[in-house]
Amino acid sequence: MHVTFVHRRGFGQFAALAEHLATSGHDVSLICETMDRRLPSVRVIRHRVEPGPRTDGQMARHLGIPDHHVRIGHRVAETLDSMARHAARPDIVIGHIGWGSMMFAKDVLPDVPALGYCEFFYRAEGADIGFAPDDKPDIETRKRLRLRNIAQLLSLEAIDGGISPTHWQKSLYPAAVQNRIAVCHEGVDTSRFRPDLNASLKLPDGRTLKPGYPPIITFVARDLEPYRGFPQALEAAAKVMRQNADALFVFVGGDGVSYGTPPPGGGSWKDALLAENDVPADRILFPGAISHDLLRQLYQISSAHIYLTYPFVLSWSVIEAMACGALIIGSDTPPVREVIRSGQNGLLVPFYDTDALADTILRVLQSPSDFLPMRVAARRTVENRFRLTDCLSRQKSLIDSILRA
Repeated sequence: MHVTFVHRRGFGQFAALAEHLATSGHDVSLICETMDRRLPSVRVIRHRVEPGPRTDGQMARHLGIPDHHVRIGHRVAETLDSMARHAARPDIVIGHIGWGSMMFAKDVLPDVPALGYCEFFYRAEGADIGFAPDDKPDIETRKRLRLRNIAQLLSLEAIDGGISPTHWQKSLYPAAVQNRIAVCHEGVDTSRFRPDLNASLKLPDGRTLKPGYPPIITFVARDLEPYRGFPQALEAAAKVMRQNADALFVFVGGDGVSYGTPPPGGGSWKDALLAENDVPADRILFPGAISHDLLRQLYQISSAHIYLTYPFVLSWSVIEAMACGALIIGSDTPPVREVIRSGQNGLLVPFYDTDALADTILRVLQSPSDFLPMRVAARRTVENRFRLTDCLSRQKSLIDSILRA
């Protein structure tokens, strides 16, 4: 079987599945714009990078993103057509539908099954937009959001099925197409991400961190920004450190902006918020982006792991932390509620309530043994719902069913 994956940024969510299929003897290709990593035995075909959306003028502000998506769709279509003409026709195409990459897949290969990855459907209500108290989307914003979904709607109308990583993310899509979207997470390697009481992490200054002392509170995001609750986590950290003389906070993430907007005046959210919060420099670490191996060690030594997010895409990091037996203190928002039952396998607090977040952290640090059952339950949740081997099996079954149909 020849499987072709389509994703702008490399393998992305398809990495584990692509590697599994390639090592199982299947012919695997990837069509992309830029690469995030290389996988053995996988053919990579890069198409031309399209310039970003135009922003000049009123119509460009509305049509810039749809136009960009159409151009990306054309590049992928050209690539698929070239593959078919050079005896490299795929048996199935699996691609992310958010950027227009899959828009013309069925026009080029009408008889080849196509499966779309449905990550996030933009809405003016009920998700990230309008979540912040001061975010009141005006009519222009609402129109731009509706136009931003054009590529996804056109792709869903043409392809044979979709897949979403969580039920909440699927629920954002129009009711008329939800019955064509299966729910299956990419999965976490629970043999690699697992509890380890002997884990340790050596800091650049020579210190070695181990589970228990000093108590280590962790926070992980691609970038330290409001969408992932960095302002609230930092404010809560300042409150905790005023009442606990030992707590050490580790904030992992870059200084850019993956979602939302930069702080007023530019620069990074980290620098802007550190200027507003009085935190001891020796008790708060900012290692930037770190390797996956170091992340695993960090989860394993964590006394409490803060995971806050807008109603947006659920991060892999929280599932990996749960697999390592970390105690999750999460935001009481829909993506997190899908995996965390407060008081059972973790704790939930209101997203904007920094007093509640600080009090919860202090309670955990005061009696860590009281929360051991939640750590065990968090690991069990991942084993039951997100184990990599099970998720790969479900994805493979979905592929087989589409091929049979």
